[in-house]
Amino acid sequence: MQFSQFKQIIPKISQHPVGGLEAQFKLAPELRKQFSETQIKNKHPKFAGVLALFYPSSNNETHFLLTKRASYKGTHSAQISFPGGKHEQKDTSLQQTALRETYEEVGVTTNEITIIKEMTNVYIPPSNFLVTPYIGFSNNSPIFTKNHEVEELIPVSLDDFLHNTTISNTTLSTSYATEITVPCFKLNSYIVWGATAMMLNEIRELLKNI
Repeated sequence: MQFSQFKQIIPKISQHPVGGLEAQFKLAPELRKQFSETQIKNKHPKFAGVLALFYPSSNNETHFLLTKRASYKGTHSAQISFPGGKHEQKDTSLQQTALRETYEEVGVTTNEITIIKEMTNVYIPPSNFLVTPYIGFSNNSPIFTKNHEVEELIPVSLDDFLHNTTISNTTLSTSYATEITVPCFKLNSYIVWGATAMMLNEIRELLKNI
């Protein structure tokens, strides 16, 4: 999709209802149970904001950015995710958290980004985070500069993302489960599963329903 076409549908994206948990759980691991708002609140989760940033590539095709996290001794080591991170006291909102973290992780400044829409929160049981995703766009192709938290930048073509062949299954092991089969996206030869896949599927269904 040309970026000019994407910009034309931005008003529809902002107004169209989101798919919510129904859309997210189509790409959730089978062992991932749903938690009620009360159950999540009782776990006193940490809060985070992440950003799905859409932008024009060098040939004006619409892309969005994923990142591969650096390896570390933690739950989400080396996983594929959106730019974003933990809410800090200085942040006035989770949207600001997502924008600040995007700047810190990949070097895109807040004034380059326009937020289109807030999506449905995703609870991540292994790390006890409640994550709020946002959709935003930049009018120009950003100059990405990754920090120490990011191992790789993964630009994804919107056309490739919307193609039916991107959804699949894979078997993997994590720090908390062994040899589990999970639904996933296969994007640019990367396996994207778990919370990021859940967020992606809600975005995918939103875009396909416009």
